[in-house]
Amino acid sequence: MNEIKLSAPCIFGLESVLSGEIKRIGGQNVTTTDGRVTFTGGMEMIARANLHLYTAERVLIELGSFKARSFTELFDNVKALPLAEFIGKEDAFPVKGHSINSQLHSIPDCQSIIKKAAVECLKASYHTDWFEETGAVHQIVFNILKDEVSICLDTSGAGLHKRGYRKNSNAAPIKETLAAGIIDLARVRLYDKLLDPMCGSGTFVVEGAYKALNIAPGLRRSFAAEKWQQTDPSLWQAERAAAVEAINREKEFRSLGFDIDTAAVDLTIENAKKAGVGSKVSVTEQDIRDLKPVRGAVTICNPPYGERLLDIRQAEELYKVLGDKLAPDKDSPCYIITPHEEFEKFFGKKADKKRKLYNGMIKCNLYMYFK
Repeated sequence: MNEIKLSAPCIFGLESVLSGEIKRIGGQNVTTTDGRVTFTGGMEMIARANLHLYTAERVLIELGSFKARSFTELFDNVKALPLAEFIGKEDAFPVKGHSINSQLHSIPDCQSIIKKAAVECLKASYHTDWFEETGAVHQIVFNILKDEVSICLDTSGAGLHKRGYRKNSNAAPIKETLAAGIIDLARVRLYDKLLDPMCGSGTFVVEGAYKALNIAPGLRRSFAAEKWQQTDPSLWQAERAAAVEAINREKEFRSLGFDIDTAAVDLTIENAKKAGVGSKVSVTEQDIRDLKPVRGAVTICNPPYGERLLDIRQAEELYKVLGDKLAPDKDSPCYIITPHEEFEKFFGKKADKKRKLYNGMIKCNLYMYFK
């Protein structure tokens, strides 16, 4: 098992960011498609990718892909996959997935057929008629798009956005993987300070510290594949030790967070401590109207936005205040994500660049000011 084909789904719009991350950790044969980056590597790459990828949603082993328009085709192709290379005799192998614009559109039926095929495949390998499934979980994931089927194993378990530090959050938190992607686009690692004037639960200030200090985002959590008998525990230990060694402890960096809400300030402080970057984060209770720009800092924020008319008008007033308070230029750039299509009009300045991103199911633009 020298080379394994791996796949990392991501938020639409962050494919190029994730591709760069994968190349930097040594992934080979990197290929980018919409919402996904595929690459190859050995068993150590499974550990390394889970630990180090900031913007991946999870790391999957690609077992095979094929076309199937009937349940017979689906069954036969799954049965022919090398499942026994990764799934042991005692292991659990539940099935989940999606089907879009395909002949095989019933998810429960697809799950049932794939499970039966997996059982038959493993029966032939282990010469048994019964599987207790009491061992480690090897989640089988299927995706069917226009009759093209891909079958994968999930090595991550919980989604990679769950770093382990944000068990609590405010009402509308930005996803950690999206925040990390914006931080990469803003080149936070090149600056000594990051400023979030509306920090909420502190995702930007924590993820900014992670990126600036080269802290692997997965260091404070575990992964499904760590429990697999097919993986060498010493391999995971070595990758964790290397990640700890790679942290840049000497860098002078500060994350500065502000929020009008006392609870948000307390929450950001709590999350920063849980993340292990409390000493690098300063949080102050402050109205955006009292903001004083910090020269030489990169400003990143996700201002509130509501769907009701009153909330939208309040958000637009807030954008005007932001435009009055911030004076972005090449030394003090500003990156603001919002779904409001006319943000620039209220902010008072046309962005140097815009990038379409998705915050959950909401289509947003990242407005970049860096000139």
